[in-house]
Amino acid sequence: MWKHARLELARDANLLPPLDGAIGVLGQIAVERLRGLDDLQLQCESNSFVATTALRSAGYKVVVEQDASFEHAVVFLPRAKAEAQHLIAHAIERAPNGWIVLDGQKTDGIESIVKQVARSVAIEGSFSKGHGKTVWFRAADAQDLLAWRAEPTDVDGGFSTAPGVFSADGIDPASAMLIPHLPDDMRGAVVDLGAGWGFLSAKLLSNAPKISRLHLVEDNKTALDCARSNVQDARAEFHWADALSWNLREPVHTVIMNPPFHTARNAEPSLGIGFINAAAKLLKPGGKLYMVANAHLPYEPTLEAAFSKVDVLERSTRFKVFCAEQRRGKVR
Repeated sequence: MWKHARLELARDANLLPPLDGAIGVLGQIAVERLRGLDDLQLQCESNSFVATTALRSAGYKVVVEQDASFEHAVVFLPRAKAEAQHLIAHAIERAPNGWIVLDGQKTDGIESIVKQVARSVAIEGSFSKGHGKTVWFRAADAQDLLAWRAEPTDVDGGFSTAPGVFSADGIDPASAMLIPHLPDDMRGAVVDLGAGWGFLSAKLLSNAPKISRLHLVEDNKTALDCARSNVQDARAEFHWADALSWNLREPVHTVIMNPPFHTARNAEPSLGIGFINAAAKLLKPGGKLYMVANAHLPYEPTLEAAFSKVDVLERSTRFKVFCAEQRRGKVR
């Protein structure tokens, strides 16, 4: 990243407009991006369990998304354009008479978003640093952008998704590729690690009547709320948690997963590696992991270190499906 947070530098240079009163902070929030703003009345709205834990540990006030009004709003742009537009509309709606401050990296698409915003409202100021930009405008002049507010979406199969969740516009093809490899006679307790909006869990519970309990573990609360709607089965149990550290008192028979392989900005295969090790810790010694991953990611060494037997069930130019079993005694 950069040595100093961009908002901190802009504020030190007396460029930012005065931000008094309650300030809503939305989007891709991270502790390092809030440096230099500690004296302001920040109210961070995070639906990420990991981010919420880090922010609260650093002393920031964090609330799960609600309908409270703010004097001003800061939006840290995510990479997904539709989600970014939705967050901007949400900020304008929540702080209708204040300043809206947008901050993002070039890789977040900040330049494109700013051009779109500028078609509807005057950009009152900007500050560029660290391969990114901060801009601000008046919410009262930007009411046309309220049209960017997105609504929940219905996708194939009768599932409902929402802005800001992975594969919000349809069923992820990697997950669809995994489904035929999940045995109908699967039984006992199962974990869907990184369950998203619940596609894998819904299909598995529909196909495997001998499952006694299925735990859906997900960092994104919006996705988990969608999963509660999409998975209408009494055997389902929902956990807003960090998949890398979540645990159960008793080990389970099976883990299924389509793990993420990127953070907000960067490809990060270590995230998938962490999921593999977390899955191994959850399993009984004879338990199985069913996993789909991008074909180019080198997960085989991690799987072979964590399990005695690893099979590739299917491979395409885009994805590969693994079944790993007989976890080794020591898992990192």
